[in-house]
Amino acid sequence: MHRERVSDNVYWFQSEVYAQVTAGIVAGPQWAVAIDTLALPDETLSIREFIEHELNVPIRYVINTHYHADHSWGNCFFPGATVIAHTRCRELLEERGIPSLEQAKKQNPALKQVKIVLPHMTFADGELTLRVGKKNLILSTTPGHSDDGISVLVEEDRILFAGDAFMPLPYIVDGDLDDISASIKRIGRMGLENIVQGHGDVILRGEIDAAVRENLNYLAAIRKSVKSASKRKNAEELIEQITIEDSGKSRVLLGGLAEPLHRRNLQALLQQMN
Repeated sequence: MHRERVSDNVYWFQSEVYAQVTAGIVAGPQWAVAIDTLALPDETLSIREFIEHELNVPIRYVINTHYHADHSWGNCFFPGATVIAHTRCRELLEERGIPSLEQAKKQNPALKQVKIVLPHMTFADGELTLRVGKKNLILSTTPGHSDDGISVLVEEDRILFAGDAFMPLPYIVDGDLDDISASIKRIGRMGLENIVQGHGDVILRGEIDAAVRENLNYLAAIRKSVKSASKRKNAEELIEQITIEDSGKSRVLLGGLAEPLHRRNLQALLQQMN
């Protein structure tokens, strides 16, 4: 697992095992906040150990940016912490997360000790603010990757933990193209120093405008290509010919996962348009 100090008392973690998924920590003098958890128990437990033994504070809050397994299934490894999320995140974890985990446990023994912990504190719109030491964390909705997406702004440092609203390749299979485009545009207008993506590396201030533009161009390109293909009888065959490079992205992103994610984006869009 990679670890990096992004600012004073703000840390970023990235999985070396699964899809370059990320999590974060904002620490105060008495307690810390975890932003998301990682995909596998060992990595989440390593984060907890770092907080408790290197930073010497307990974890009081865990924020889930959305309900997907690689961001929320580690809630159970922070006993006693209050979990905060979107109202819809709690619903989706209950409806989908619990049965998904039961299925996953049959295939992956590493998940044996995992249990779903539902958010204790939720909000549906507007903003929620949390004070950690001298830093304000502002939670706000950023849907599009999924209905329940939220982002966490470290106000004083202008660092945004964007969850999967911002990724090296936007992924809309469980979300909506218009919503994620709006979220990305809003993120681009926030005057940020860093974007901590839900997957991939931290985006620095000088790279933000280009990353925003590239993601919006990708979404516009696949919308146009799939819309054109959907009008033809052989639409399924035609979307197979829409390459990730033609859409403005590279297949090497996310350790090679970008290509299959791109294919799923195309299929999801075609189903929505038919």
